[in-house]
Amino acid sequence: MAQHNQLGKEGEQLATDFLIKKGYAILERNWYYQKAEVDIIAQIKNTLAVIEVKTRSTLAFGDPQDAVQSKKIKLLTKAIDYYVEANDLDVEVRFDIIAIVKNKQGVQLEHLEDAFFHF
Repeated sequence: MAQHNQLGKEGEQLATDFLIKKGYAILERNWYYQKAEVDIIAQIKNTLAVIEVKTRSTLAFGDPQDAVQSKKIKLLTKAIDYYVEANDLDVEVRFDIIAIVKNKQGVQLEHLEDAFFHF
């Protein structure tokens, strides 16, 4: 497996562990709809949290969350519209980013709630 793929998988596991500790129920991991992959779909109370995980080993190219572009946001929005309808869910939907920097100095994790509307 390529090193960046391994780092991404490690980041998704760190994010999942973080969310579970915060009381989230993990509903899906790496869920696909058409061209969209949703890293994590979780629920806390009556909120469905759609979480994009971005993991980097350095900040040389900017913050991890800066890698979430408008095309990805549109794909995720379409996918989650389908998910909510297909599962007949009556929940609030929130789009989050978990930004992780993991390197020799350690791990920094930042959970940005409602992140798509703060760009």
